Amino acid sequence: MSVKASPTPGRGLIDPKNHALIMIDFQSQMSFATKSIDAVTLRNNAALVSRAAAGFGVPTILTTVAEKTFSGPMYEEITSAFPGQALIDRTSMNTWEDANVIAKVNEIGKGRVVLAGLWTSVCIVGPALSAIEQGFEVYVIADTCGDVSDEAHDRALDRMVQAGARPMTALQYLLELQRDWARTDTYAMTTGIAKQFGGAYGLGILYATAMFHAHEG
Repeated sequence: MSVKASPTPGRGLIDPKNHALIMIDFQSQMSFATKSIDAVTLRNNAALVSRAAAGFGVPTILTTVAEKTFSGPMYEEITSAFPGQALIDRTSMNTWEDANVIAKVNEIGKGRVVLAGLWTSVCIVGPALSAIEQGFEVYVIADTCGDVSDEAHDRALDRMVQAGARPMTALQYLLELQRDWARTDTYAMTTGIAKQFGGAYGLGILYATAMFHAHEG
C-alpha cells in the first residue's frame, strides 16, 4: 500500500479551538486525601494548565462539589487565571450528571473535552465514561489528576483508556496548544508559562536565554 506524507497535523492533536477544558474539584477537602501526587506538583500542574487554557482562549468550565458546605474553594492558581469566571457548584460526584455543567458543555459546542481534577477514580472516571458513551472524544491530563493511592489513580486511568480516553500531561497540553515556535503571537506567553511552571524544562529555557540568548525556533 502506497501512502504519501503531508505537513499537516493529525486530527487527534488538540488545538485551542477544537476542545473544551473541564477542571473538576480542585478543592482543599479533595486534596487532603490525595496521595498519588504531592500537593505542590498538583497545584503547579493545575496552574500550568489553567494559564495555558486562558492564554490560548480555550473555553473552560470550572466546577466544584459542595464548595460552601464541605470541600472548600477551588485552588487560587486556577481561579486567578480566569478572573471573574463563575464556578459551577454541584452535588453530584459525576460532573456529567449536573444539568448546569451539561448546559455549558452544549453552549460551548465542542465534541472533544479535556478533563483534569480530583479524584481520578470518581470525579474524572464519571464524566469521562459518560461523555465517551454520548459520542464525545475525551482526553485526560493525567498529572493534573490525583487519587487516594497510586493504585486508585492508575486503575482509573486504565479504565478510561480502555473505554477510549486519551491520556496526556500538563506540559504536553501547553506545548500541543503552541505546536509551532514560529507562532510568534503566543511564543512569549508559552515560554513564560513554561519558565514558571514547566519544571526542569522551564529552567532550561531560563538558562539558555540568560547564557546564550537562545530562542526556540
